[in-house]
Amino acid sequence: MSTRLKWMEENKRMDKINYYLDIAEAVSGRGTCLRKNFGCIIVKNDEIISTGYTGSPRGRVNCIDLGFCTKKEKFPEVHHGGYDACRSVHAEQNAMLSAPRKDMIGATMYLVGKRVDTGAYEPGANSCQMCRKMIINAGIEQVIIRGATKEEYLVVNVEDWIKNDDLLEGRNTY
Repeated sequence: MSTRLKWMEENKRMDKINYYLDIAEAVSGRGTCLRKNFGCIIVKNDEIISTGYTGSPRGRVNCIDLGFCTKKEKFPEVHHGGYDACRSVHAEQNAMLSAPRKDMIGATMYLVGKRVDTGAYEPGANSCQMCRKMIINAGIEQVIIRGATKEEYLVVNVEDWIKNDDLLEGRNTY
C-alpha cells in the first residue's frame, strides 16, 4: 500500500455533517445560559450563512453576569417550558435573526446543545415549538441535531413538522 493510501486510511476525513455540527458546538461556547447552551449554524450551498447561540438579547444583562438563572430563581415551580421566564434567546432564533430569508430558503440548520453542569450533550435535544414555527417560516429545509454522543445525530425534515403538527395533537415539544 502506498504511503498516501495508508495515511488516508489512518486519517479518515470527517464527514460534512459532523464538520458542521462541530462548528455549531464551537458556537455554543459563546452561550450565556447557566443551564444549557446551544449553538446553531445555518448552511446553504455548502456555505455558512449565519450562526447563533443561546444568550440574552443585545444590551441586556445575561445570567452569567447576574450569577444566577432568572428562570430558576424567580420561577422555581416551572420545570418544562416557561420560556417567558428565561432571559435567553434561543440559538436557532439568533441564527435566523442574523440571516436574510432569501438565504435561508432551502438551507440546513445544524444544532448542538450541551448541559452547563456536566458538559454532556443534551439528550433528546430538539427545537421548541416557537423555534419550529420560525424555522418553518424561514424556509429552512432540514435541521440536523447532535444526539447524546458526538457520533449520533438526528436529521429532521422540516416538512414533517408541517405535516405532523404537534400542537394539533396536543403535544408540547419541551
